Amino acid sequence: MSSLNNSNLLYITDNLQVQASQVVLIYTEWNHAIVNELVAGAKRILEQYPKVKVLTYQVPGCFELPFAVKQHATIVGGDAYIAFGCVIRGETPHFDYVCKAVTEGIGNLNVTLDSPVVFGVLTVNTEEQALERIGGKHGHKGEEAAMAALKMIALKNTFKDEFQTFLESL
Repeated sequence: MSSLNNSNLLYITDNLQVQASQVVLIYTEWNHAIVNELVAGAKRILEQYPKVKVLTYQVPGCFELPFAVKQHATIVGGDAYIAFGCVIRGETPHFDYVCKAVTEGIGNLNVTLDSPVVFGVLTVNTEEQALERIGGKHGHKGEEAAMAALKMIALKNTFKDEFQTFLESL
């Protein structure tokens, strides 16, 4: 669980080597003011890495995020994906169903795709809690998601380099 000031994600970037990469941001129409700020925060971080190309696509809601990521990965391909959305608890169990579905869908993509999928979906009880996570007391989850994507691309490239070194040693 995230708590106040427990994330060093934005600050531990020493020697982060980012090769030419493509990061795909897929985001929802629902709660657009919050989601658009998540996307803007991610873009602010990614723009600091000129070798990174950013693609953006919008889907109706969080339930559609896993489908869109899977289709893009299958048809086009990307080096990392970030799924952005915001689900705010209401008076019905709809919140629980949507949160469970999107969480499981993105989790499944992470073990089936060859590219990481970063979970950038806010699941909050109130709009105030969402605002605290787009530049408020809980940091900026869009910026953190972008940094996570860059770090996962770098990790994947490290694995590839180590495997190539191993093959060359045979």
